Amino acid sequence: MANYGMAFDYKLCINCHACEVACKEENGIDLGAKNHRLWIKEDGETKGDFWNLERGDIDFIQMQCQECEDAPCLKACPNEAIYRDENGIVRLHKDKCDLLMHCMSACPYGARYVDEKQKVTDKCIFCADTRLARGETTTACQITCPAKLRYFGDLDDENSEISQVLKSREYFTLKPEANTKPKLFYLK
Repeated sequence: MANYGMAFDYKLCINCHACEVACKEENGIDLGAKNHRLWIKEDGETKGDFWNLERGDIDFIQMQCQECEDAPCLKACPNEAIYRDENGIVRLHKDKCDLLMHCMSACPYGARYVDEKQKVTDKCIFCADTRLARGETTTACQITCPAKLRYFGDLDDENSEISQVLKSREYFTLKPEANTKPKLFYLK
């Protein structure tokens, strides 16, 4: 099977939110929902006072589940509702979720949320239930991005686009001090 990961050339983000809209549409999430599956975080400085605001360098950081190799949410679940599938994606047995939310507290990235419709905790699963299940090799957020800043694929395939970009570019992961070994990479 595969070992899926994603890389972001985050400096190319124009903050259009097309990825968020595509994700919500693909997964049946209300468009107004905040921080569900994926979201864009604005990182930077605003200077000045109310009448003379200046924006410094602003980065738009793509936030979602980091698909940790050492996933704290998986370890924290008392019901074994969270598991890793054959493609290395951290998933949920929805029938076992009791909404104790230990997984939400354990996630250092704030990537899990309560899906009010299904009454379970949820997160990004790289379109595993939709696009990957149909044999497609792109995610809704990746295919929709007008800046083409997302790279998705099998990290174990040295010829995959993501493997090639990670060989040729410097990158970082979020919160390295958490030692979760994320499979999301931010390109420098």
